[in-house]
Amino acid sequence: MSKQAAGHWTDEERLECVSVLPESPDVVTVCFQAPSGRPFAFQAGQFVTLELPVPGGPLYRTYTISSPPSRPLSITVTIKAQADSIGTRWIIENMRPGMMLKATGPAGRFTSAAFPAKKHLFISAGSGITPMMSMTGEIYDRGRSCDIVFVNCARRPSEIIFKRRLEHMATRIEGLDLKWVVEENDAFSPWTGYQGRFNQLMLGLMAPDYLEREVFCCGPEPFMQAVREALAGLGFDMDHYHQESFGAPQQPEAGLIVSPEPDDDLPAEGTMAEITFDISGVTQSVPQTETVLAAARSAGIAIPSGCTFGVCGTCKVKKVEGEVHMVHNGGITEEEIEEGYILACCSNPMGKVTIDA
Repeated sequence: MSKQAAGHWTDEERLECVSVLPESPDVVTVCFQAPSGRPFAFQAGQFVTLELPVPGGPLYRTYTISSPPSRPLSITVTIKAQADSIGTRWIIENMRPGMMLKATGPAGRFTSAAFPAKKHLFISAGSGITPMMSMTGEIYDRGRSCDIVFVNCARRPSEIIFKRRLEHMATRIEGLDLKWVVEENDAFSPWTGYQGRFNQLMLGLMAPDYLEREVFCCGPEPFMQAVREALAGLGFDMDHYHQESFGAPQQPEAGLIVSPEPDDDLPAEGTMAEITFDISGVTQSVPQTETVLAAARSAGIAIPSGCTFGVCGTCKVKKVEGEVHMVHNGGITEEEIEEGYILACCSNPMGKVTIDA
């Protein structure tokens, strides 16, 4: 390997698209490599944030890496375009081999490496299968027998992502048990597997020893809530349950009382704060209830952002002085917080604050 290609890829180098592979309706897998030839270092289940050059300015979107870290010379993201997709639709319609994209990451704490276990239960719906594919691929590449019950739910059999690839893997390794659940059949195509919505009865049939397994779940929030309720109702130890979602957290149900931490100094309506953006030389007076990201946008200062609710970590910036109230969803580590970093999308200024932006 040349000196230029020594070390691992960092997000200072753009990614080069080398292939675009259709998977199922409105789903593609995009493969990236580092032009320098550097390998990628990440953990199965982590994600990258791509800067997409959509009309009107860059758009930041976060995607889980679907390839395993045991194949480090490339990374893939497998994406599904919803009806209202902008970034994902742009990728499907415009991404071609040879194109370069800026990316940040890898990041994220939804990884099997963080919770090692001998027996796994992977439960996913739709494109939530992507981190499970990365985790399963890494275990598969070790060449040893495993103990994985792999459950994926889709609308129709034709919409199950990675179905043929996983079924091939299951013929080459002992202990990969695949379970598909669909809501309805494809026309003129018999289906003999599970049909309906995932429930406790299915869980008991698919994995009778579920109490002994480490559970990873990914999919739309209502789906994950149903899985959580099914497991909790069966007496599962939820310390062994882990989930990932890039959808905004749901609000508590009506009637539920959520008590704030007693020592929490919350942003107050009508109370003003002052934010100084150090590099831009701009100082703004804003309500405490306004986030640092919103204040930056109103001042014309570009802070990259993705999910906007504290998961992806794209809007991470350095706080030079002052205090903020930050409620995040895993997009920043305790070590980074101790070093003075915040997530602009979920941080509210408390008094005078200086930001390195």
